[in-house]
Amino acid sequence: MIHLIPTKPLPKTILFVFIALFFGQISAQRIPALSKLDTVSIKTNGYRPVYIKIANRPRGVFLATPFPSFLKTKPLTEKYKPFIPPSFWTKKNQLDIKLSEVAFVNWNAGGENSISTLGNMEFERNYKFRYIQWDNSLRFRYGLNAQDGRKVRKTNDEIRFASTFGFRKDTITNWYYSLKANFNTQFSNGYKYPDRDNPISRFMAPGYVFLGAGTSYIPEGKKLNFYFSPITHKATYVLDQDLANQGAFGVKKALIDDEGNIIKEGESRYMELGILITNSWETTVAENILLNNRINLYTDYLHSFGNVDLDWELNLNLKVNQYVNASIGTHVIFDDDIKFDEEIANDGTIINPGEPKIQFKQLLGVGIGYIF
Repeated sequence: MIHLIPTKPLPKTILFVFIALFFGQISAQRIPALSKLDTVSIKTNGYRPVYIKIANRPRGVFLATPFPSFLKTKPLTEKYKPFIPPSFWTKKNQLDIKLSEVAFVNWNAGGENSISTLGNMEFERNYKFRYIQWDNSLRFRYGLNAQDGRKVRKTNDEIRFASTFGFRKDTITNWYYSLKANFNTQFSNGYKYPDRDNPISRFMAPGYVFLGAGTSYIPEGKKLNFYFSPITHKATYVLDQDLANQGAFGVKKALIDDEGNIIKEGESRYMELGILITNSWETTVAENILLNNRINLYTDYLHSFGNVDLDWELNLNLKVNQYVNASIGTHVIFDDDIKFDEEIANDGTIINPGEPKIQFKQLLGVGIGYIF
């Protein structure tokens, strides 16, 4: 290496010339006047450093990996789930079948072998967000019974749909302005056994439709729904002409002459306007024991005000495990338009118009079910 070392100091004249030139250049630069900017444009550039493998490592320095590596990175234990917006819909699908069976072999006390089955499907779709609540339910039931020495008989038959739309003025109150629609009928013919030639009911004979407006009380955190409607339209449909001619389920029957000839066919529908009160309640009585209550009360303004039609179901569901369950239930119906023990003469005249009676049904079964 060569070092240049001056042997003599620089003359003072050269030093003064250098200083004068330096400060003169600075003073010769023109500094523009500051002005107010209308807009500001900012440009940014991203910078990503390039990792270079370290060739020489100083003594005492420990590097696990001299360059980036993912060899020691552990994978996720669960699959990554992207963010899903919350849904305000809740759903319930329930499928179950219940069986009861009695079999005898050389039984001294006597008895007949029998087997009964009941299929049930229930679907619920409910929406709730702030001021709006919309509840929808659909249920199908069908039951059969078979015994030695007689044909299969129907024990249960039901199609039921209910929808209630509610709106409240704020998120504090539990009272809603509500609109309600109900529909129920059956799948197949009904008979007064052992007579199988003359059906007493069919699909849409009867069929009931309720449409009304009112108010609902739905408290938060409880499976309770109380509904009151001062204006509810009830329509009873009898879409079987033979039953309509007989005046079944309250419709106007056919006009018949003295010889039994039909002068005017019976009407296929019967309209009413009245008050409807419904209540549905579900609660846990004990561990794995669920109580479900549903009651409908209706009275008509036009024809028989004060005469209340009743439809009341009370079920107790017992859960054994995820798939095995048992149920005990009762169903009570009273409808003034459904007459029993009516007597008709051969010429078509009515000897005894019959009278309404309380209809009662009791259910008990153990079966297999699945809820999803």
